[in-house]
Amino acid sequence: MTEKQWRECLGELVRDYIRSPELEYYFSIKMNKPRAAVMVKQQSLFVRHRRDCWAHVSANCPVLGVKQRILEHEYEEIIRDDFSDYGHLHLIIRQGKSVGLEPEEIINAEPLPETRATLYAWSWMTSEMSWTESLAGMTITEWCNDDRLLGDLGGGQSTRMAKKWMEDMGFTWKQIPNLQAHSQADEKHSDMFLPFLAEHATGKKEAPAIQAAKDSLAFNAMYRKGIALAQERIPL
Repeated sequence: MTEKQWRECLGELVRDYIRSPELEYYFSIKMNKPRAAVMVKQQSLFVRHRRDCWAHVSANCPVLGVKQRILEHEYEEIIRDDFSDYGHLHLIIRQGKSVGLEPEEIINAEPLPETRATLYAWSWMTSEMSWTESLAGMTITEWCNDDRLLGDLGGGQSTRMAKKWMEDMGFTWKQIPNLQAHSQADEKHSDMFLPFLAEHATGKKEAPAIQAAKDSLAFNAMYRKGIALAQERIPL
């Protein structure tokens, strides 16, 4: 497929994902601070785990251009970008303060069963599958925050959740820096790896890469459903 065709293919998968029953359930939960704290803790595990997964993709990939692009991506996530001088985990810690969490509670968070299963799945995908499959599986999760693609469906994950925090708890953008950053930063990250899929995920490699993208979205849906289930058990 061409780069344009890859964009259309992955875009349709993400649009189906955002309309899935799991995501509808995830966004249906009315938010209060204890429920929001569940999301912050699990998101901290998600963010830190992705650093391992991207490292796996890089280690398995022989293409220098891909490795360079991953390093660029990870520099913005871990070191510095337009949204933080300390990396995106710092944004989560700042957001956690808004719902009463201390940094230690976030750093030492225990994964929900669904979170643990999802992180195991992504670890296996990125370490054991081919680099073109794992690249497709990792990059498509960035698309879940892309308002350009999902604006007519209410926006990407971060934008929609930001609206919930504002509507349900009266928060401002300043109080939700992680959601604010990812409602914007992942538009750039969505575009970063399309040229490499068009160049390298070709022939017999194309279908497995698409399947990996589908599987990764299924993992993401399970992770989000687990958060919603745990939140619903907390009274309003």
